Amino acid sequence: MSIAGATAGELLARMERGDITSADVTAAYLDVIDSHDGEVRAFVQVDRESALSQAREVDRRRGAGEHLGLLAGLPVAIKDILCTEGTRTTCCSRMLENFVPPYDAHAITLLKNADAVLIGKTNMDEFAMGSSTEHSYFGATRNPWDLECAPGGSSGGSAAAVAAQMSPLAVGTDTGGSIRQPAGFCGVVGMKPTYGRISRYGLVAFASSLDQIGPFANDVHGAALLLEAMSGYDQRDSTCIDTPVPRYSKTVEEPLEGLKIGVAAEHFVDGLDPEVEAAINAALDVYESLGAEIREINLPHAPYAVSVYYLIAPSEASSNLARYDGVHYGHRAESFENLVDMFSASRGEGFGDEVKRRIMLGTYALSAGYYDAYYLKALKVRRLIRQDFDKAFADIDVILSPVSPTPAFRIGEHDDDPLGMYLADIYTLSANLAGLPGISIPAGFSSAGLPIGLQLMAPPLEEERLLRAARMFERETEWHTKRPALADRSS
Repeated sequence: MSIAGATAGELLARMERGDITSADVTAAYLDVIDSHDGEVRAFVQVDRESALSQAREVDRRRGAGEHLGLLAGLPVAIKDILCTEGTRTTCCSRMLENFVPPYDAHAITLLKNADAVLIGKTNMDEFAMGSSTEHSYFGATRNPWDLECAPGGSSGGSAAAVAAQMSPLAVGTDTGGSIRQPAGFCGVVGMKPTYGRISRYGLVAFASSLDQIGPFANDVHGAALLLEAMSGYDQRDSTCIDTPVPRYSKTVEEPLEGLKIGVAAEHFVDGLDPEVEAAINAALDVYESLGAEIREINLPHAPYAVSVYYLIAPSEASSNLARYDGVHYGHRAESFENLVDMFSASRGEGFGDEVKRRIMLGTYALSAGYYDAYYLKALKVRRLIRQDFDKAFADIDVILSPVSPTPAFRIGEHDDDPLGMYLADIYTLSANLAGLPGISIPAGFSSAGLPIGLQLMAPPLEEERLLRAARMFERETEWHTKRPALADRSS
């Protein structure tokens, strides 16, 4: 078996047996990056020597019989929105092009404690605002299954890195579907945990009440490993939940008896691609064959999720990004006439079009005379969306839905249609608004050979249930074993 084609669990087992070393594993992935990232553009920074140095240190400690952390020499790619001490964190924006954080995000600290090898920083939509990873200052990432298609966003670089076998694991962030949607488009596993399960300390904020850090992997066990490594209480994040972290990687193989799956009519409406719908129905058949009970549920406020999200998220972005003014943080224009002109020129040059669009939307929604009509009303509907889920989960264990209405779209397809791009997240937004955990797992392919993702959602803090339910499906199918031709490499 090739190194780059193996799962995280398989690599750990081989390293533990002494068949391969962390340096072998890291070098194999770095070689794939060298060979193919010129086409995919999943990474914005890779430091080969630093990665190999980290790997050799893990090998030394393993050889000395020292205790190693959960990830014990596994390479992990990091979305370029998480602060990494001494390494640029740009959010793929000109505004932060030269920013080098003086500290690590809490999730990065935990990864280092787990003995992960941080292999590089991945491409993303600027400040995580987008659904295609086209809105990056460093250029678009391409889908490894079809280089003419988008990998999804905003964590498209992380999803593409795992799909193209450039890293066995990757970290992303999910504000409205930015892990699950690219995971679906790229045919990998991607998970958004409960809001507060992973500390947001050191995560550059887009929308603070929605942002969450989560894992990408090429199977559910790998996602469980990475989630376990990054989870835990951090007093520096006031929204972080102080509750014990289950051993996700140990319980993921346990099937769920008497599983009750909810299916909402609101998730099967006009605009859903027939091939996506067929894949979801086939997945329901798999679950029924395993003894799961399928129940119809209602999520009556689901149709309002897009509208609510695109009031709340831009409003929070408008507030969070106000600090980037050329004085406190970020890019400063070289030519200006006065202080106000400096602010305007610096922000105009530093931010891309999509970020500007969302800042303007948010500023308008928060402005005097419109706050009650837009932002406050959106908060009230957000509460109704959460209540819909609470009511549904009183009778079921998980909710099953598509990840996105279509498979991956072509790069540039939505250049003149921002609303069409926003609708790519129509099935994922609700989990963020309600603070729920959700996971995307591979569930088929379109006739054009593009992956189709299946989404599962669970009640708050039920990541363990969600992972076990996802693994039940994965165990009975082979979709997660498929690799794009681009990544069909031997090591």
